[in-house]
Amino acid sequence: MEILLSHGGGGKRTRELIEKVFLKYLENEKLSELGDSALFDAPGGHYAFTTDSYVVSPLFFPGGDIGKLAVSGTVNDLSASGAEPLYLSAAFIIEEGFELEVLEKIVSSMSRTALEAGISVITGDTKVVERGKADGLFINTSGIGRLYRTSPPSPERIEPGDLIIVNGTLGDHGITVMALRERILDDPGDLRSDCAPLWELVKTVLDAVDVKFMRDPTRGGLAAVANEIVRGKSFGITLYEEKIPVKDAVRGLSEILGIDPLLAANEGKMVFVVSRDEAQRALDIMRSHPLGRDSSIIGEFTDEAPGKVLLVTAYGTRRILEMPQGEQLPRIC
Repeated sequence: MEILLSHGGGGKRTRELIEKVFLKYLENEKLSELGDSALFDAPGGHYAFTTDSYVVSPLFFPGGDIGKLAVSGTVNDLSASGAEPLYLSAAFIIEEGFELEVLEKIVSSMSRTALEAGISVITGDTKVVERGKADGLFINTSGIGRLYRTSPPSPERIEPGDLIIVNGTLGDHGITVMALRERILDDPGDLRSDCAPLWELVKTVLDAVDVKFMRDPTRGGLAAVANEIVRGKSFGITLYEEKIPVKDAVRGLSEILGIDPLLAANEGKMVFVVSRDEAQRALDIMRSHPLGRDSSIIGEFTDEAPGKVLLVTAYGTRRILEMPQGEQLPRIC
């Protein structure tokens, strides 16, 4: 067996690779939780630690670049764990011949995004490899944050009747990058990645309601997150297609590319799970924030199909929304 692109797609094969290789040899109490961040106690409080690598192609795209993406992605992983982002590390693998001017532009973008997110890059590393060995530039970032609440959001708190809210349109990042890469559009127009750090939005919601669970739907999109939540559970999820916000441009390009926008990556979206009683308050608060104006209640947890995700289509029919199987969107983050 050899590693395929689909092993990095965030779907079923990624899960299998983690379980059959990484957990086989590295398993411990923290790693086995497989959350966006590992939670741990230390003198002075409760903390979250996360790491991620970025290999997006192309390096620049409407709405962002690999630098903004690296900071935003790590900030959002910490935020999804209910942790206030504090510090970042940044490691660069640079291909020989890479333009210094381009590198400076990317690092400047990281600086602006870190300032926006209120986080500091306090350590890092640089490696240079031979021409043709790194496709320009790869970035790894790790982040540490302090838990904002004593009891962090957890999937174990979810129960039937709880509602699912997303803070805006889905598929923006994945479809934008793919359209640019495939040169489908000469002018992307309003099509832009949603790449953004979400801590301020998350903090506003945490201050107002009891958030049971959060997850940022990056690789594998909403479909991957929803299936991960109910995997092995005694309840399932029902999603309502008409309630899921998707831009017309994204929907149209998804059809051209043959990609379901619910499987496409997002880099500025968060899935929130709250009780039915608090859902409207959470929705109103999210819509009052610039990064949540298109927020929508998109589904609920039910006893109808344990361990499954059902999608009620615009025509009223139902189908199972599967965990992504292959790699539809390589090099997307």
